[in-house]
Amino acid sequence: MKKYTKVSLVLEFLKGNLYLFIISIFSALAVTGLEMLSPQLIRTTVDSVIGNEPIELPKVFVSLVHSIGGVEYLRKHLWVIAITIVIIAFLSALFRYTFNLFNTKGAEALVKTMRDRLFSHIQRLPFSWHMKNQTGDIIQRCTSDVEMIKNFVSEQLTSVFRIVILISMSLVFMFSMNTKLAMVAAFFIPIIVGYSFYFHSNIRDSFMKCDENEGVLSTIAQENLTGVRVVRAFGREKYEKDRFEKQNQFYTNAWMELCKFLAMFWSVGDLFSGLQLMLMVILGSVFCVNGNMTAGEFIAFISYNTMLTGPVRQLGRMISEMSKAGVSVERLCYIMNSETEKDKYNAVAPDMHGDIEFKNVTFGYGDIPVLKDVSFKIPAGTTFGILGSTGSGKSTLMYLLNRLYDLPEKNGTITI
Repeated sequence: MKKYTKVSLVLEFLKGNLYLFIISIFSALAVTGLEMLSPQLIRTTVDSVIGNEPIELPKVFVSLVHSIGGVEYLRKHLWVIAITIVIIAFLSALFRYTFNLFNTKGAEALVKTMRDRLFSHIQRLPFSWHMKNQTGDIIQRCTSDVEMIKNFVSEQLTSVFRIVILISMSLVFMFSMNTKLAMVAAFFIPIIVGYSFYFHSNIRDSFMKCDENEGVLSTIAQENLTGVRVVRAFGREKYEKDRFEKQNQFYTNAWMELCKFLAMFWSVGDLFSGLQLMLMVILGSVFCVNGNMTAGEFIAFISYNTMLTGPVRQLGRMISEMSKAGVSVERLCYIMNSETEKDKYNAVAPDMHGDIEFKNVTFGYGDIPVLKDVSFKIPAGTTFGILGSTGSGKSTLMYLLNRLYDLPEKNGTITI
């Protein structure tokens, strides 16, 4: 049986749906490229069209300007620049729509694949596995954990390329305009990423605690809803209510602890982002007054800094979400790596019309046997009644007969 790692399991779930995410990634890159053009266009308009600074653009764009009549033509026909900005905005909206469409399709297809694969695998797991794992916890893994992975892949992972391109291109344009100011902006990037890694382990451990306790809470609710008749019959309503409230309080406290980490995480991010923006505005104004920077460059610089701050913070958020998604993938790995039940080599189907015989059968779930040296024979076509108190082994006899549990060697024989 194939054993999955976290990465290989996600890739397995993505089979057949990967092309949808690839299209959405390319659409996101197209949006990024178009967003990079607008500040340069505004900078050129302020400095070279309205002002008298020489055009500082790649040769392709300079040739394009000269082909339509040069700066003088643009100065007299500012509507051309306005139309260009509108076209860029329209194309950006079109690619953003494509990104959202294919990303959503990919996310829902991924969820369907995960649920189908998990349900199919769980159906083939041995009865002993189901007895060791609580139903509520299994349900929670197949719902909350699946949703967490979907959100991470569709909202965070698909944005990685866009974030890298945005940060890289923003820094390139910023350094090309003013090296000193760009160095101040770049100084905050390792700080934001660094503290994100610092919080990474704490967030992961806290989320694992929340996830596990949600499974326990789901189990208590599932047991009470399916066994409400027994609870009411034995007057155990108060006991079960207190039991549920105690676990619910524990679960709430676990989430409050996680929220403290997250609140601190985002507050520190807001602090550094605010400090960076404040320094950009103050230093940029000083450079403009001293003549070290043009007004157009300052406007473009602030635009690129805004583009830089968002992705850097998003990169920090991605690290945070990666912690939670890693826990969820790990919990699904446990299910998918559990051995399924298979027929033994050369297994045969018995004649179901024969006698049933238990001969010297001994079986237990721990050190103390539930059944000890049990022997009886049921002739074909007859009815056989089994009586006994709770825990005496009545159900165990049926589990062994149906092969839901395998009888260990030298513990007797069961034949049909």
